[in-house]
Amino acid sequence: MFQLQLTSMDDESKESPETQKTETSKNNEVRQQQQESKTQIQKLFYTLTDNELENLTTYDNFTQWLHRPVDAATLGVFRMLYGLAMLIDMAEERGGGDMDVRFGEPLHCHFPLFHGMQAFSFPIMGCIYLCMWLGAMGIMLGYRFRCSCLAFLVPYWYIFLLEKPSWNNHSYLFGLVGILLLFTQANRYCSLDKFLQPSMPSTVPYWNYFLIKFQFFVLYVYAGLKKLTSEWLSGYAMSSLSKHWVLSPFRWFLREELVDLLIVHWFTAVFDFHIAFLMTCRKTRTFATPFMVCFHLMNSRLFVIGMFPWVCLAQLPMFFGFDGPRKSLQSFLRLFNKKLATEDTCKQPMEEKDNKAENIELHPKLYCKACQKQLNIPSSHRSTKTQYFRTLLVLFYCALQLFLPYSHFITKGYNNWTNGLYGYSWDMMVHSYNNILTTIKVVDNSNNKTLYLNPYAFTEYDRWTKHADMAQQYAHCIKRNIEYEHQRNPRQSPLSSTNISIYIDVWCSMNGRFQQRVFDPRVDILTAEWSPFRKTSWSLPLLTELNDMRPKLRSIADDVLAWNNYSDVMFVADFPGLTLDHLVSPDLTNISLTILEGNVRYKSENESDSYFLTAGKSISLPSGVTHHITTIGMKPSCYLYTYVNRTMLEGNIVMDETPKEGKPMLPLWQEFVKRIENYQRFLQHMGNCVLYLLYGVPIPMKIRDKDNL
Repeated sequence: MFQLQLTSMDDESKESPETQKTETSKNNEVRQQQQESKTQIQKLFYTLTDNELENLTTYDNFTQWLHRPVDAATLGVFRMLYGLAMLIDMAEERGGGDMDVRFGEPLHCHFPLFHGMQAFSFPIMGCIYLCMWLGAMGIMLGYRFRCSCLAFLVPYWYIFLLEKPSWNNHSYLFGLVGILLLFTQANRYCSLDKFLQPSMPSTVPYWNYFLIKFQFFVLYVYAGLKKLTSEWLSGYAMSSLSKHWVLSPFRWFLREELVDLLIVHWFTAVFDFHIAFLMTCRKTRTFATPFMVCFHLMNSRLFVIGMFPWVCLAQLPMFFGFDGPRKSLQSFLRLFNKKLATEDTCKQPMEEKDNKAENIELHPKLYCKACQKQLNIPSSHRSTKTQYFRTLLVLFYCALQLFLPYSHFITKGYNNWTNGLYGYSWDMMVHSYNNILTTIKVVDNSNNKTLYLNPYAFTEYDRWTKHADMAQQYAHCIKRNIEYEHQRNPRQSPLSSTNISIYIDVWCSMNGRFQQRVFDPRVDILTAEWSPFRKTSWSLPLLTELNDMRPKLRSIADDVLAWNNYSDVMFVADFPGLTLDHLVSPDLTNISLTILEGNVRYKSENESDSYFLTAGKSISLPSGVTHHITTIGMKPSCYLYTYVNRTMLEGNIVMDETPKEGKPMLPLWQEFVKRIENYQRFLQHMGNCVLYLLYGVPIPMKIRDKDNL
């Protein structure tokens, strides 16, 4: 037995080398496959992003990648175009042309983000605009760059935070880009700072580009994500955009309904989500660029969105390279000055020999660990603690921008039918509204006298009608103005005291739904509770349970509109226990009320009896008479009015939606003239404010016409 055991052990020892060779070959094959797959992944990543995957594998590599020197030419061109766009923007969307109306009227209501934040007097606001104007001019010229950025940003964000109803996604974007430029070295190309300091480097760390490109990347991707929902893809947000002349080529082979659905909604959602990825990939960049240019040019005609399309187009060259403007300028100069081209060619080799470190700045691709060893670059050129900390700040900013558009679970008080305030969520054009009625009822509690206020007596905005925080701010502003008028002219005041209550009733439709209430009309807004971190109890929810009826509403509307040129229909939904008091205009005839769902109690002022109506029931209504419809039961009711406009019928007036002959489809000259006139007013306002503060010269102001009470 002992000999047999020895023999078996010898046999195993003889077979072990072959087994080892087999295992070694298998391991080598596995390693080779892993290496090949890794190489393929690296190639794919480079193809998609134009960057090496190794740059993102470690924090040190990522830091070196962000801090590698690149040409500042494209960033400098973007800086100039951004500054020019802001110079134009502040006279238009920032309200500079109508500064006297917005800040010259002491009773004008503002809607700041932070309660207690107030507007300065008109002369001081004129100087604030002047500071912002000088800052934008300094950004464009690249003069004292950081001071110019601060001079622009501080007034810009102050005015931005002062007026929530004027918020737009691009207004928020402009402020963010200004903050990013503040921390960059965008004045190292084509700037007065570079002209006055020729020794200033011509390169910038790559993170200067990365942050701005990331900001626009988030803009496009999140705009696409917000549209990849049933709310947008159902095609109700922009239901009549296909009639615009810009989309007329699509009407050659598609019906208007399909243009609205396929082009305006579906294509836009896919475009917004994918365009940033297509522009990042070198192989698809050339193909995607014409689509991006056409998309923004079309938006500039379809919507009144100011400088947003042009700022996006100004950022477009950043996808193509860092030295594009410099090469284009050199090619232009060499075309007309061969002598200059010869001198540049002779100087370039001598400059490369002077300093190896400068050679690395001129060739960013050499900035890697392998090249550091080959060129014997000292360790001081590698990542430092400051660079590590700066990388951490970059990552924090990126994470913050990814989080804010979905942070509405924190700021619940700003949520109503949509999440959060419109302006920083990138949900561009996702929601469209149609207001039919806004009522502000002021009750004098001392004698129970009721007055009705013009909803736009103290503001030109209507966005407050859809957000509870702004509605409450407006109510308190109305109270302050009533108290001010009562103290100044107590005899002429329609109220006997300032002990008042304010009730707001807003009827609105969103994305083709029923007209419904936004706020509870039984709640005194002055005493109602509101907190940014709690859901507002007196803000009524959107009746999403009726969403399935939208196709039916569209079908009914088509049938009613086909009766004649003067027929129309209105769809209404209401909550249990609430009453709609509706005065039927004497201009209408053939009026009928039809219940679609729920139960209501109908009563007319000229009748003593009331009627109980259920789903499917209809009743004719007299014109010129107020009627009351109360929703009863446990669920909301929905009904429709059909009517004919008697005034238009008797006058044989036809609404012609076709463009008039001789009216240009692209009135560029007229728009240019209007902008010049608006800018002249803006400059005059700023000059008048300065003259008033310095010499006491009276300021001529245009006061907005209004009917307060």
